[in-house]
Amino acid sequence: MASDPLPPSSPHSSAAHAAGLIDSPLIRGAGRDALSLALMDARNHTLHLFGQYQQALEAVNFVVPELTVLNPPLWELGHVGWFQEWWTGRNMQRARGVRCEPTHARLASIEPGADRWWDSANVPHHQRWTLDLPPVASCRAYLLDTLESTLELLEKTEEDDDALYFFRLCLFHEDMHAEALSYTAQTLGLGLDKALLQAFTPTTLTLREPLLVPATVWKLGSAAAPGFVFDNELAQHEVSVPEFEIDAQPVSWAQFVEFVDDGGYDQPEFWQSEGWDWLQATATREGRRGPRYVEQIGVASGAVMQTRFGKAMRMLGNQPAMHMSWWEADAWCRWAGRRLPAEVEWEVAAHTAARRGFRWGDVWEWTGSTFRPYPGFVPHPYADYSQPWFGTHKVLRGGSFATRARMKSPKYRNFYLPERDDIFCGFRSCAL
Repeated sequence: MASDPLPPSSPHSSAAHAAGLIDSPLIRGAGRDALSLALMDARNHTLHLFGQYQQALEAVNFVVPELTVLNPPLWELGHVGWFQEWWTGRNMQRARGVRCEPTHARLASIEPGADRWWDSANVPHHQRWTLDLPPVASCRAYLLDTLESTLELLEKTEEDDDALYFFRLCLFHEDMHAEALSYTAQTLGLGLDKALLQAFTPTTLTLREPLLVPATVWKLGSAAAPGFVFDNELAQHEVSVPEFEIDAQPVSWAQFVEFVDDGGYDQPEFWQSEGWDWLQATATREGRRGPRYVEQIGVASGAVMQTRFGKAMRMLGNQPAMHMSWWEADAWCRWAGRRLPAEVEWEVAAHTAARRGFRWGDVWEWTGSTFRPYPGFVPHPYADYSQPWFGTHKVLRGGSFATRARMKSPKYRNFYLPERDDIFCGFRSCAL
C-alpha cells in the first residue's frame, strides 16, 4: 500500500484523478477537488451506517446500554457534524493549520445547542446518556448543513497544507467515527444490510511461513510535509532495528484454537498479572473464558462460532482470529514461545516485506509497544487526540475490514487500552 502523500505540484483538476484518490491513502496529500469528493463520500458512508441504527433502534428512541466502549448513537452522529463545524466553519484560524490556537474564540454554531450536546472535551462520557439530544431528523439535517458549509469553505481555500489541514483532519475524524459505528453495531448485535455484512466479513488468509526481515536503520514515523500528518506520527526519527522474524499474516483461528485446546485460558503462567486479573474479572462479569462474541469453540473440529452483528456464524480456520484483548494476544505469544512485534518492526515489515507476502489491513493488530510520543512531539490543535492517552494505551497497526482504505497508511498509529476487545482487532507474532 502506498503511503507517501502527493507532491504539491500534483494535478488536482481532473475529476477522474480526484475520484481515484478519494479512498486512497494518497488523500493525505490531495487537493481541494479530491478532498471535496472524499468528504461527501465520508458523510454518505456515515449516514448509510446510521441508517442501520434507524431501522433497529428508532422505535425505542435510540436507547442503548450505557457502556464504556460506545457512545449513544445519536450523540455519535451529531458529534461528527459538530467536530467538522468546530474546526472548519467556526474556526477563524483554520488557514493557519497546525499553528491554529486551539482555544481562540469560535463563531456561533448553526445549531444553538451544539456545544452543550456534542463537545467531547466538555461533555463527559457518562453524561451523554442523559442529554436532551434533538430528534434524528434534526441530527441528520445538521450533518447535511455542516457538510454544505464545509464544502463551500473548501472551494475558496488555498491549495496548501496549512489551509487544507483541518478539512483533512475532519475527513479522517469522520472515518474513525464511522468505524466506531461499525464496531458499536457489533457490540449491540445490530443486523446490517447485505452489502455491509459482506464488506465486513473477515477475509480468508493464505498461510505463509514467517518472514525474516534484515537489520536496518529505519525512519520511524512520518515526515512533517508535504500533506497531512497526525501529530503522534511526528517527529520522524531514526531507529536501529536488529534482524527479526515476523508472521506473514495475523494469527488465524486455527492457530488460536490450539491455545484454547491446550488450556491457555486456565494457566496463569502464560499471562501477565494484570492480564490474569482482567481474565478473572471478565469470567465473573460476563461468564466467558475466551474471545469476545465467541459462543463455541469445537476443540476437536477447530470450528469457532462467533456472533457477528447479531448472528452466530462459523468462522473458518484460515480467517484471522479477532476480538482479542492485548492481554489475550500477549498470552498466546507466551504460550507459543513468541512475542508481539514492536511497532517499529511492524512498520518496517509493512514497508519492506509486502512483496514477500507480508499481508496487513484485514484486522487491527496489537503490537508490543505502549503508545508514547515520538521524540520532539508537539500536540496539534486538536490536543485531545493523542496526548491524553500516552503511557496507558497500546499501539495497534494496520486497519480492519471496516477501516476506510484512505486510513490504511503503514505509518498510522491506532491506540486502545489493553483490555479492549470490542474493536476488530487481532495480532501477529515475532520470534523471540
